[in-house]
Amino acid sequence: MGDYNQLVVLDQIRRASQSVSRVELASTTGLSGQTISNVVGRLLELGLIEEGERQIAGRGKPRTMLHLRAAAGYALGVHVDPVSVTTVLIDLAGTMVDRSVVTTPDGPTAVIDALAGEVARMQALVPDGAVVGLGVAAPGPIDPEGGRVIHPPLMQSWGDVPLRDRVADATGLPTLLEKDVAAAMVAELWQGDHDIAGTTLFVYLGFGVGFAFARGGEVLSGSSRNAGEIGHLIVDADGPECFCGNRGCLGVSVSLDHLVAEAVAAGVLAESTPRSTPAELDLAMGLLATASQADDGAATEILARASRRLARGIVVISDLLDADRVVVGGANWERFRPQLSAAARTEFAGHATLRELHGVEMGGAALGPWLGAVGAASRVLDAAFTPHASILLAQPVTA
Repeated sequence: MGDYNQLVVLDQIRRASQSVSRVELASTTGLSGQTISNVVGRLLELGLIEEGERQIAGRGKPRTMLHLRAAAGYALGVHVDPVSVTTVLIDLAGTMVDRSVVTTPDGPTAVIDALAGEVARMQALVPDGAVVGLGVAAPGPIDPEGGRVIHPPLMQSWGDVPLRDRVADATGLPTLLEKDVAAAMVAELWQGDHDIAGTTLFVYLGFGVGFAFARGGEVLSGSSRNAGEIGHLIVDADGPECFCGNRGCLGVSVSLDHLVAEAVAAGVLAESTPRSTPAELDLAMGLLATASQADDGAATEILARASRRLARGIVVISDLLDADRVVVGGANWERFRPQLSAAARTEFAGHATLRELHGVEMGGAALGPWLGAVGAASRVLDAAFTPHASILLAQPVTA
């Protein structure tokens, strides 16, 4: 419990917009003044926080304000996807210290070699021992117990890869493996200073679509940490045919290969447009979005139709969770933003079951292309420094 209280207090100091006093900590946490004094003393000794200015608030002696010491720890994060490998170094406050992007090499061995080189370069930027660990975000499905990535989509040279252990061996750092959409959700929770008491739905738009969920600041990952696979939710009975045999599944409705094929069929993109590799699909998707921004009616309708289907899926899952907040991010969020924002407003206003009880705030993630990597690094900090009620559960007693 003492360790938990320490994490609670540290989290409150970290989330404060500027600084916070001991009196304010007692009020927000419900802990006694003596407990706050003891915990703050330990955090000062550990170098995780520092005392700053003194402020006068009404009668009584001035209050000494407390600040997070951002340089007290760092984490590295890597996001592996079919097109790029993104690496970031963040400090305890979640601020990016360094970042890089390289084209995804062919095969897991080359990917691990490339990320290990970037990790070593960034690790050298901070004092020895200051890096808490390394987080790796990858497309699902993942096996969290074995640290394995299992046949990730659009990465054909990958099979069943023990990515976590191979990365740990290559870098010498404690390594966590997380599904990319769950990592993005952690980034949103760790980076934001908003109220995290409610239920948040995160929509990740990459080569397909994935969802992640959080309640009260904790990600709801499911029994195998693969929650959010909603690709076969039917959002349009007359939609495109899916490999599962149904029509209008959400995954195929917003997949890059389907949208690019529609753009070629509609004459928005030339028949000769390369689209056989993930990098070529990503480039073609960018051309489609650019055409829409230039008021190409056919391009805009392709994205609008996909957005309407996606908005239906978002409202269904939002109702299922009783979510009060939706965040959208990923490489294709900006490409979808105009059409999806409009479609979601219409869908929530007309079809959300709970619309008469409460509204649903919807917005975009602020981290842009760095979202997955920052999320992976944030996952490391979250595991080390965020209070989760699950740590209060009694452990089994062994003889």
